[in-house]
Amino acid sequence: MNAEFINALNELEQEKGIDKEVLLDAIKTALVSAYKRDFGMSQNARVDIDDVTGVIKVFAEKTVVDDVFDETFEISLEDARKINMAYELGDIVEEEVTPASFGRIAAQMAKQVVIQRIREAERGVIYERFIEKENELMTGIVLRQERGSYYLDLGNAEGILPAKEVIPGEKYETNMRIKVYVLEVKNSAKGSQIIVSRSHPGLLKRLFELEVPEINQNTVIIKSIAREAGKRSKMAVYAEDPNVDAVGACVGARGSRINRIVEELHGERIDVIPWSADPAEFIANALRPAQVLMTRVNEEQKMAEAIVADNQLSLAIGKEGQNARLAAKLTGYKIDIKCRSQVVDNVFDEYKNAEGEKKQESESDKD
Repeated sequence: MNAEFINALNELEQEKGIDKEVLLDAIKTALVSAYKRDFGMSQNARVDIDDVTGVIKVFAEKTVVDDVFDETFEISLEDARKINMAYELGDIVEEEVTPASFGRIAAQMAKQVVIQRIREAERGVIYERFIEKENELMTGIVLRQERGSYYLDLGNAEGILPAKEVIPGEKYETNMRIKVYVLEVKNSAKGSQIIVSRSHPGLLKRLFELEVPEINQNTVIIKSIAREAGKRSKMAVYAEDPNVDAVGACVGARGSRINRIVEELHGERIDVIPWSADPAEFIANALRPAQVLMTRVNEEQKMAEAIVADNQLSLAIGKEGQNARLAAKLTGYKIDIKCRSQVVDNVFDEYKNAEGEKKQESESDKD
């Protein structure tokens, strides 16, 4: 420990923003523990570091007594007054006990403390920087893949794209640039962890905000999103101004805006539909491209029945039920889809049953 070391602490304070006094206090605490451990001393001790020269001294606390029984903890009044004539019985005297070999131990300990504090400070800086990026869009460069997860360079920090957050079927090559959604920033003992996603609905929302100025300006509002990443998504949009075409703004001229997003998501199909405060209308819109003839809604139970033409039934349900499933997620309603012939048959059956009951009642009255 010397003046050069103190200068290094001053530079750290400026470059890393770590308070020099905080570092010195941490070093002093570590040196007290090292002194007690390495020199077998159990008395109260204090370490002093000259913040200009770097000179280290160790002082042991001793109580002033008449008769000394333990020199480790006690000092006679006579010896105490050799240090300072003002000492009285019961006072605490600090006596320098710096071991000759303590300089080497101090240098090693100081180095360890400084390295640890630098790591902690860097972790704190990363956390503070990226916690503000939660739920935001970022561009990362693929560094490597490990067990299905990808590690990305997010700029002075490493992000983790877990296997479950990868869009099914997507593969990313090293040095490939990809847009990701910052899902969570965690500060743990191992350091800051930045978890990102490609499959979260938030990624779709942020991509539209990036491409559609009307969304950024709150002229067009994204009301809800339902997504099955890599396959298909539905997004409901709304504009308070009746002169603004919310769907058209998102799609863009000749599909220019939405096509850029589809390209970023490697071909994921995106349906943009108009949101409505009327649940029946909203549900009908959500089932597009199928044409809904009629919708009956039970708002209390969040259930709905949608009736479509016979040739629209498979379109309304979608491949493996995808269209109906996304419409339900988008609206928050459980949707029962029926074709018109089913409804007509049901009505006819109900009519026949009602007529049969009337006939039985009539015959019963004759008897």
